[in-house]
Amino acid sequence: MKVEQTLNILVIGANGGIGKEAVKLALEAGHRVTALVRKRANISITHNNLQVVQGDIRQPETFEDYLDGKDAVISAIGENMDKPTTLYSEGNDNLLKVMKKKGVTRAFFISASAIEISPVQPFIVRLATKYIVQKLFGYGYADQRIMEKLIKESDINWTIMRPPRLTNKPVSGHYRFAVNSFLKNCLTISRADVAHFMISNILNEAIYKATVEIAY
Repeated sequence: MKVEQTLNILVIGANGGIGKEAVKLALEAGHRVTALVRKRANISITHNNLQVVQGDIRQPETFEDYLDGKDAVISAIGENMDKPTTLYSEGNDNLLKVMKKKGVTRAFFISASAIEISPVQPFIVRLATKYIVQKLFGYGYADQRIMEKLIKESDINWTIMRPPRLTNKPVSGHYRFAVNSFLKNCLTISRADVAHFMISNILNEAIYKATVEIAY
């Protein structure tokens, strides 16, 4: 996957599943990447166009300087979803404020398809989503709903990714997606293919200020 324009991209949460894949695919595409991690030892990727830096999205002073000169940001932060958390809302609120301060206008954020009950899913899947998945991961979804509201109220060119169950399968580049609507049979997607979509669509204006469901 090669692109015509080389971009400067900041990946936050670069040691996580989606973040790590985004770093790898962005480098393969010829972009310059700054990978923000809480501990540098957590990322083993090396590349001439990669800068690994340490910071915490909960503490904006630790990462705001890394927004200088960036064309896009990928927020791939994640936390245990079955315990109370404010990481998604507070962390990305910090990011939005720093982006505004630095004049950076393009960003991807990771949410989840199951924060809403999809009307196009089979009845049994809707039941499982409501009574099993949302019960198990309710804390995380509650915080992601707050996060999505904050993002949608911002004036940046945001895209919210809503993947279903994530797998560790390798990148395929073959998947379906729906923009600002529900995707039928939205059941699984690999972390690598979520990253592939984001890197392939960084400058795609059709998904600016939009939510995207993605699945095989």
